Amino acid sequence: MDNKPVFVTQPHLPPLEEFIPYLQTIWDNKILTNGGPMHQELESALCKYLGVEYISLFNNGTIALLTALQAMRVTGEVITTPYSFVATAHSLLWNGIKPVFVDVDPDTLNLDPRKIEAAITPQTTAILPVHCYGNPCDVVAIQRIADNYNLRVIYDAAHAFNVKDGGGSVLRHGDLSVLSFHATKVFNTFEGGAIVSPDEKTKKLIDQLKNFGYVDEVTVVAPGINGKLSEINAAFGLLQLKYIEGAVSRRRAIDEHYRAQFDAIVGVRPVEMIEGVAGNYSYFPILVEDEYPLSRDELYQKLKDNNIFARRYFYPLISDFPMYRGMQSANPTNLPIASQVSQKVICLPIYPELSHEDQLRIISIIAAR
Repeated sequence: MDNKPVFVTQPHLPPLEEFIPYLQTIWDNKILTNGGPMHQELESALCKYLGVEYISLFNNGTIALLTALQAMRVTGEVITTPYSFVATAHSLLWNGIKPVFVDVDPDTLNLDPRKIEAAITPQTTAILPVHCYGNPCDVVAIQRIADNYNLRVIYDAAHAFNVKDGGGSVLRHGDLSVLSFHATKVFNTFEGGAIVSPDEKTKKLIDQLKNFGYVDEVTVVAPGINGKLSEINAAFGLLQLKYIEGAVSRRRAIDEHYRAQFDAIVGVRPVEMIEGVAGNYSYFPILVEDEYPLSRDELYQKLKDNNIFARRYFYPLISDFPMYRGMQSANPTNLPIASQVSQKVICLPIYPELSHEDQLRIISIIAAR
């Protein structure tokens, strides 16, 4: 088998010639940004595809997170997970908010609702959970706690594009849901993101905040930010939507093949997806247990030596980084599950163009004793 490099993910790129008409339309319109026709068309298309009523496009998911916290007027302390990409907690610090880390559930690796109440203080104003790897959080339990303590819930849904539970899109839960359309995501606009809102009033506020707080050309009502998605990014998103079903179908096939093969490999356990959830197969995380002959880092290096560039998502924990580790909630003794999982996890390559031969090569390297 060919020993070419294989990466954990690669952006799905539709044929270049199909993008040219979109660029020509932008050129002819002479509108490059500021909520132009492509931007408006993509918002409408995403609402229809995702099954939501209100969505606001952003230039990236991190700016969307920052804006979501501003829109909900979140202050003080926010309970969140240490097991995520750093943007989750960074968005809190940039808003002058103190993250309070709570451990994760050992099965879903999402914020554990059973640990949340003990972390609530008079300064707590919100909960910021993450649908890790696209596995939905326990939204019912989290909302019950939020209602009891009058807290906001903002979901970091960067991994959860078009994920559905029994009632529909998981993006409908909480006060807001924030998406990432980064190039590595299942659906991407090169760079981009979005906020899903529950009503028109909230969307209007978010749209003002992402445009410097402008209401009209002479009126500014809030200290907003420049979070606008350009017409070129929006056009690429429209093209991506044409191919998304096929891309997810191919990811599903790769996921199923991995799982069938790992049944026979002792000491390596794929993270299970919640039963009854329609996922997007955005990641394929495995946990390297004590029974496996190599440590997680030794397996990671073995894959790398064979031109397989997997990733240790999420290691280190957010709470281990210098700007967070001095916080009381960041102490590893408070986060035993997250600390343990971060030492075991490897995300294997999964993307629509991953060949069957390369997948077999990955599996054979892991299975070799």
